[in-house]
Amino acid sequence: MSLALPPWLAHALRAQRGPIPWNAVARGALSAGPVLLVAVLVEQTSVGVVAAIAAMLAGINDRPGSRRVSVKRIGVPALAGAVGMVVGTYAGEYVGAVRLTVLLTLVGLVAGGISAVGPVASAAGTQLLVASAIGAGMPLPEEGWLRAVAYLGGACWLLALRLVLPTPGALVGDFRFDGERKAVAEVYDAVADLLDAVGTEHATARRVALTAALDHAQDALTGPRLRRYASSSAERRLHAQYAAALPLAEAATALAWAEEAVPGRASAGPRRLATAVRENARTGPLPAPDRSGPALRALDDALLRAAEAFDRGRGEDLHTRRLTVRDLLGSVFGAGGREYGLRVALCFGASVAVAQALHHSHWYGEHAHWYWLPATTVFLVKPDLGPLVSRVLCRAAGTVLGALVFAGFALVLPRPEGLIAVVAVSGALIPVATRHFAAQTAVVTVLVLALVMVGGEPQASASRITETLLACAIVLIVGHLPMPGQRGGAVRSRLAAAGAAAEAYLTHVLEETARSGPRAAESAVHDTAEVPIEGIPAEDSRALRWTLRREAYRALAEARTAIALAAAELPALAGHSEGADEIVAVLERIVDTTTACAVHLDDSGRLTSEQVDRLTELVDELGRLDQGRVGIRLPEVPVLR
Repeated sequence: MSLALPPWLAHALRAQRGPIPWNAVARGALSAGPVLLVAVLVEQTSVGVVAAIAAMLAGINDRPGSRRVSVKRIGVPALAGAVGMVVGTYAGEYVGAVRLTVLLTLVGLVAGGISAVGPVASAAGTQLLVASAIGAGMPLPEEGWLRAVAYLGGACWLLALRLVLPTPGALVGDFRFDGERKAVAEVYDAVADLLDAVGTEHATARRVALTAALDHAQDALTGPRLRRYASSSAERRLHAQYAAALPLAEAATALAWAEEAVPGRASAGPRRLATAVRENARTGPLPAPDRSGPALRALDDALLRAAEAFDRGRGEDLHTRRLTVRDLLGSVFGAGGREYGLRVALCFGASVAVAQALHHSHWYGEHAHWYWLPATTVFLVKPDLGPLVSRVLCRAAGTVLGALVFAGFALVLPRPEGLIAVVAVSGALIPVATRHFAAQTAVVTVLVLALVMVGGEPQASASRITETLLACAIVLIVGHLPMPGQRGGAVRSRLAAAGAAAEAYLTHVLEETARSGPRAAESAVHDTAEVPIEGIPAEDSRALRWTLRREAYRALAEARTAIALAAAELPALAGHSEGADEIVAVLERIVDTTTACAVHLDDSGRLTSEQVDRLTELVDELGRLDQGRVGIRLPEVPVLR
């Protein structure tokens, strides 16, 4: 009989897999190390240390994706870090210990609330807190504004490398869009994988993988831009290719829902399209169509339209809607944002208070490293980065390993050139080490200890281990304290967002059902006329449907992620999210069924009795599971009853 590990321990032992990102490794080697070397050569070592820290943190955020997305993913957190550096520096100079603790606690409250918005906002909150702690505690001669400039310079150097250096092996088309091209090709591969899995036990997992691929491609194509629309033919072509994948994904999802027999050649078309995207070439001949059912006819129609879109190469609509200010404020001040902010503020503030007490009692000795304690706490307490106890275990293990490794290096390496080489090698290892938090911690520990010695301080491995273990204890205690209000706010807010997105999608499809008839359906299938849905032409109604479907599946994926992280906490915290996985599973089946209904509606203009019964059963089941916990209300349209 196999022994099952508890979720919190299993999560700590789990690592990501995949090929080594050699392009990111090269950027890491060229970032912090060379920046520090130049600063040492021009006798501005302290400025170089700050810039190298920023480059290191930017390297942690240098994840796979398009260059356009990297501007936001690296640049926004760097700006937040520069602000934190200014705030921390002037607060450390002009504010006493008590007021400094209160001020940094308030910064933690703000950063925690902002972090609930999404991954980029979370990274910005992390750098805001880390930089404010470093600015307040690191003994540097520069003024706050100069530290901020150095911080921005270090991050911008890595960002410039990300934008300028071509990806190795990306020799097809405009290399500036190799990230987008790879992401769009993976969407077509995911469609083909789902078609191959129809009727098998792997269908659900393949549908989830398709959602992830679509999310990744959508993010890659919708990064920040100076102009409102795509300015090059290569980018417009990629937009058209992505948009052409949406009806294919819709048809494949409908086939998976119906568990219909799919011809083996059905996946050949999407795979040829994926190859065409990667090679920036024409599609070539597509497999002979099979039009024996509504979903198969939709798949064939989508393939033909995709081939036309590939040849035409024009497209702008990515079927996405920007978040409004109201949406952002709702995330910050909602249940998830309030709980996130309070948890971060309490842990960060407690660590600052303890660090200040130890600092003023001269526990640190001659060299002040009190900022290490709150900076370490930041990486432990962020709920979206992983379960608390898992990160504590990984942080402790990684710090001990990294400190011991560096202690050995410090005995034999020449100074400062040997230490600068350690910084460069550590920067190159960060993209690989991010697959596991313990490995990332070990590499970052080596890099930080090397920076401390380059800055003129003695070897500090022992104090680094001690302060990390102290930070782990603070986070474990404060992070599990009772808090006001209902716990599990992050999960409940994600579930509520998923429920609202599913409601909007289902409502739209039901409105199409109520306003369609046989004549409308015939027009929609043959594209010979426009069918008004609430005054919207048929094509515009279908485009809105794809947008709502994308939003629903994205919200469900985010809810799944939040639930998985909450479930891996210790039972004291995991219990607050019990039953959430059942709710999101029903919501997923509702959205899958709605997609099947939409495809059938395009084909025949009405729903089958099986689809009506399935929707009715799922809506009723959701009501029984929810029972006011989240407050999800799906529409009750006469067609359901």
